[in-house]
Amino acid sequence: MRLLKLSVSVVVAAGFLASIVPGTRAQQRAGMTPEMRAARDANEKELEAIAIVDRKLMVPMRDGKRMATDVYRPKDTSKKYPTIFVRTPYNFNFWDVRNGAPRDMSAELQAVKHGYAYVEMNERGHFFSEGQYDILGAPLSDGSDAISWMSSQPWSNGKVGTIGCSSTAEWQLGVAAQGNPAFAAMIPQGFGAGVGRVAPYFEQGNWYRGGAVQMLFIAWIYGEQNMIRPMFPPNTSQADLIAASRLFDLAPQMPPVDWSKALQHLPENDIIETVKGPHGIFADRAEVSTGGAMIKRAPNDPAWFRGGLWHDDMKINVPGYWFMSWYDVSVGPNLAAYNHVRKTAKPEIGKQQYAVIAPTLHCAYKRATEHTIVGERDMGDARLDYDSLTYGWFDHFLKGEENGVLEKTPRVRYYTMGMNKWQTADTWPPEGAQPLTFYLGSGGKANSGKGDGVLGNAAPAADAADGFTYDPMNPVPSYGGNVCCTGNAVQGGAFDQRKMEERPDILVYTSEPLAEGTEASGPIDATLYVSSDAKDTDITIKLIDVYPDGTAYNLDETIQRLRYREGYEKPPVWLEAGKVYKVTLQPMTTSNYFAAGHRIRIEVTSSNFPRFDRNLNTGGNNYDETKGVVAHNVVHHSRQYPSQVTLTVVKRGK
Repeated sequence: MRLLKLSVSVVVAAGFLASIVPGTRAQQRAGMTPEMRAARDANEKELEAIAIVDRKLMVPMRDGKRMATDVYRPKDTSKKYPTIFVRTPYNFNFWDVRNGAPRDMSAELQAVKHGYAYVEMNERGHFFSEGQYDILGAPLSDGSDAISWMSSQPWSNGKVGTIGCSSTAEWQLGVAAQGNPAFAAMIPQGFGAGVGRVAPYFEQGNWYRGGAVQMLFIAWIYGEQNMIRPMFPPNTSQADLIAASRLFDLAPQMPPVDWSKALQHLPENDIIETVKGPHGIFADRAEVSTGGAMIKRAPNDPAWFRGGLWHDDMKINVPGYWFMSWYDVSVGPNLAAYNHVRKTAKPEIGKQQYAVIAPTLHCAYKRATEHTIVGERDMGDARLDYDSLTYGWFDHFLKGEENGVLEKTPRVRYYTMGMNKWQTADTWPPEGAQPLTFYLGSGGKANSGKGDGVLGNAAPAADAADGFTYDPMNPVPSYGGNVCCTGNAVQGGAFDQRKMEERPDILVYTSEPLAEGTEASGPIDATLYVSSDAKDTDITIKLIDVYPDGTAYNLDETIQRLRYREGYEKPPVWLEAGKVYKVTLQPMTTSNYFAAGHRIRIEVTSSNFPRFDRNLNTGGNNYDETKGVVAHNVVHHSRQYPSQVTLTVVKRGK
């Protein structure tokens, strides 16, 4: 009982017993089905038979803070082993139950069976790891220190590879740029929030798109910015920490939130406080290591460049196998990062960059089936043997096996929706891809799906401009899309957009039915000529595949906050009422086959909420305002104002 008294005294002293103990392990196990328990226990038993298991090691960083670490390695101590390293802000405690299901220990078991040491580490400031949490686990030195520690262990062969998706991947790029000689290979998956600036994107880790805030992080940070939390005394033994992890794990028990309602609150910087979330880096922690409150930062705030984000002035010279998906939040910046590293790494390392782009939601690669449904659209059989790809890669770079993986692996493997098949290329976009431009046109009434907006092969001679009213108190709701992490506020994927197109504040432009099938694989660039009576406003675009029966599936979407239309490193530039401005939006990207008889469509409006925060149109800070003004926005299209959208088209031999 000594441990129980120690642990509870620490918790009670901090006044957080109710908030950090989400139920005992017995209660969590009671929620498991017999099948779950059996699988979990079988894997654990097998692990104990073949692995040396070392849990709750406290690994010191250069500033003395210690990170909680679990190590699983083969029992044969006559050999040295490469390391697969998983670093995460999420809970990997022994009895952790995620989404109603227990950890089955299969990743650890598989790694040991393949002859690897498998190391899991919690980021700074999470669970048993010491220190203050900051976005992406700053400082960057933590990741490099961890790799140095692993590679120096007596069981290590000196080589470390990283793998993980989302927050378990995002830190990999910044750490790879530190040049640790033991960092031998990486497999980042769904890693967009680790990309700060990479031309032409300036997202600062998915925080922005086109200067508008991507609201996913508000919901995500709610459960992550645990700045005040109890910790065990520094002299707590490893045995006591292991035992404690079976009792409680220092995880916050956050009340459930209806984010579809919570994200509507104004002012925006009070959203987390309104739902009784913890104080922290989102709105009010100026003393954290990377700078002030995130919601208050402009896209070029120096704070974005002091944390764990990777930017395109940071050289990466680590072989990379990059995994992305079409309906993730940032496939465009991800692909731009992949191309940038291929181009700027040492020549031999540039040739060791490979990519997979799946037709799935965020981190849903292994959930693909024979009929992979993403939203409402059947993408066909999108399965891949990801485990074989992973271990082929690691066996080559971490074990030195000449297994032909580089010769057998296509440089880019991508899934073309509509065609519903995997394709390969040596580059992205595929070699020989050509631009195909459509020009916007109408008789001045492109409002809604019943309007007269068209996409044609030439700009109209005269400007019959299309106007619409954007009321920030009645924004266009997000419906499907390329998203993650917004709780119940937005369901990602492809959905029939026709019901959205009943709104008069959505301009709809549609091509004629295609005479032949057209594969669009690559970036989609859009340039619009717009005017407004507001000081600032947003322009949004959505790319759509329209089936012969009228079904209209969204492919990608983007936005531009017009105060940043001249760039993100400049002060905001306000609009003059009635003046026409050329606006180039951040590129969209996809791989979609528009079959013969299908039509290409774009929707244009000024909101996509809460995928992106709404512009209140005042020219103020936006994040601290409670009232907006109605904007009357106009899209112009003529030879003088050639509003256009350009697809990247791949011609295939018949």
